Amino acid sequence: MGRLCIIALWSLSIYLGLSATSVSAQLRQNYYAGVCPNVESIVRNAVTQKFQQTFVTVPGTLRLFFHDCFVQGCDASVIIQSTSSNQAEKDHPDNLSLAGDGFDTVIKAKAAVDAVPSCRNKVSCADILAMATRDVVALSGGPSYAVELGRLDGLSSTAASVNGKLPQPTFNLNQLNALFAAHGLNQADMMALSGTHKNDFKISFLFK
Repeated sequence: MGRLCIIALWSLSIYLGLSATSVSAQLRQNYYAGVCPNVESIVRNAVTQKFQQTFVTVPGTLRLFFHDCFVQGCDASVIIQSTSSNQAEKDHPDNLSLAGDGFDTVIKAKAAVDAVPSCRNKVSCADILAMATRDVVALSGGPSYAVELGRLDGLSSTAASVNGKLPQPTFNLNQLNALFAAHGLNQADMMALSGTHKNDFKISFLFK
């Protein structure tokens, strides 16, 4: 993966990782020290196993994080299932192709965390997704960085909330720049994330 792409993935994941939801407490490192002190290594091991199975774990996880954070903040509301009375974010047309390695990575990491009795039901899916994204960036050749934790999982998820929040195939350069700028990201970040790289790995499907 090109250096520009690595930098963009890093900047995106750090920026989004620092974005708490409106209902969460202030984020901090070692948030789970009292209940699940090994949570980061547990998540990292699960993500590493998934990465060793398929490299698609990297774009799949990053894309899931991106789609989650750009809509209602980093609250994992994108993984909430639809019900007979509510169509959730994951079933919006812009998110239908998310199903796959990103979701599977979070599910396996969550299962690994909950397999530890003291950790069971103590760690939010939102924090697990943030940690998993950091880990796939590092595994793909980027730097590792500290992730502050304490996000609360969103309780509300509607397909309507996705409208206008994600890049569209019809967007021109100005529209793309404006959308990314609203989230603290610049044109270089946007171009790197949507480009094709030397190893034929296309980040462009992040936006489809």
